Amino acid sequence: MKQVIVFREDLKLGKGKLAAHAAHAAIVGYELISKKDKKLLFKWLNEGQKKIVVKVKTEKDLFTLYESMKEKIPCQIISDAGLTQIAPGTVTCMVIGPWYEKEIDPYISELKLL
Repeated sequence: MKQVIVFREDLKLGKGKLAAHAAHAAIVGYELISKKDKKLLFKWLNEGQKKIVVKVKTEKDLFTLYESMKEKIPCQIISDAGLTQIAPGTVTCMVIGPWYEKEIDPYISELKLL
């Protein structure tokens, strides 16, 4: 079990903004799976809540990844409120899972850690 957060590399976000959006994405992923499968959620929680943070080059790459997996694995695009560094509605990252590692890995195996 793991959760993956995928950031856009082209935004060059500051450390604080990255941390805030990683936290936001993690909570969104938690909420997604809590509505879909509580047993799976508890399994992930009991295994230590594994999280991986990776990057893609552009927004297009992020949406390509999202479109390829959205019907099979719980995932969600995350955008910014626009209060500090970037414009309102800017897509910053996506969250995948928590879900089964073996099902997530084929989609992200080529991505580099952030």
